[in-house]
Amino acid sequence: MNLSELRYIVALARERHFGRAAAACHVSQPTLSVAVKKLEAELDLALFERGTQEVHVTQAGKRVVEQAQRALEAFQAVRQVAETESDQLSHRLHIGAIYTVGPYLFPDLIGNLRKLAPQMPLIAEENYTGVLREKLKQGALDVAIISLPFSEPGMLTAPVYEEPFVVLLPPDHPLAGKKFLRPEYLEGETILMLGAGHCFRDQVIEACPACAPSATAKNNAVITVEGSSLETIRHMVASGLGLTVLPSTAAGVDRYSRDLLIVKPFVKPSPGRKVALAWRAGFPRPKVIDVLREAITGSLARGAQEIG
Repeated sequence: MNLSELRYIVALARERHFGRAAAACHVSQPTLSVAVKKLEAELDLALFERGTQEVHVTQAGKRVVEQAQRALEAFQAVRQVAETESDQLSHRLHIGAIYTVGPYLFPDLIGNLRKLAPQMPLIAEENYTGVLREKLKQGALDVAIISLPFSEPGMLTAPVYEEPFVVLLPPDHPLAGKKFLRPEYLEGETILMLGAGHCFRDQVIEACPACAPSATAKNNAVITVEGSSLETIRHMVASGLGLTVLPSTAAGVDRYSRDLLIVKPFVKPSPGRKVALAWRAGFPRPKVIDVLREAITGSLARGAQEIG
């Protein structure tokens, strides 16, 4: 039994497919398959049920995979402790952000980090909250930038900034003449929104029920834009298709002339969100969290406010 074999069974339990698990582990499928069979033979235990399309974890396999995950986390902690003893800010940092934060924060954040921690290379990725959560648990991410609420046993969070939601619309829209908008003003409008699975979509619907799809409202046309891009929605609003609600840091009207797009705030107290850092409670590089917070607050666009 070795660490590679433990990584393989954890990946296979997660992906439920030999090909996908092999790709996630950066090995060939035969290599992973042989290693899993070897471990099952060594343990004299069937960990997986092989199907034609999908692999299922046996009951005994689930317990073994749980222990394997703990062993991998312990190994990662040992490595990070060793790195901590040398310099917390001189080793690679793997950071993730939700799709509605990353594109608007990373450009300035990376520049600020280069000044604050020039010896700390950064690996950055964007993903859904659920995926970032799992990667944090597995040790595949060091820190994630997420939107609150976020709760997970063994995880710590630190709110960094809050920002209001704003309405993005064409300048010839009937609502463009109003200085401030109320959520109920959007009832009956053509609303462009991200697809299901995005926490921002859920937050918008909670703050602005008029934006929710309704089978009974005759005039309400909610257009769901699948994928991860607020940029696509911005382009569609600029084309005159409808309007949308965005976090203020993503409004980005400077990318178009005011002949195509304008931003309107909501009446106060305006709906909004709080963005936070999340990391494992055992993460042994606390200086990284402090530096990240400083770098983020130095990157905030107008409209966002630092929290404490």
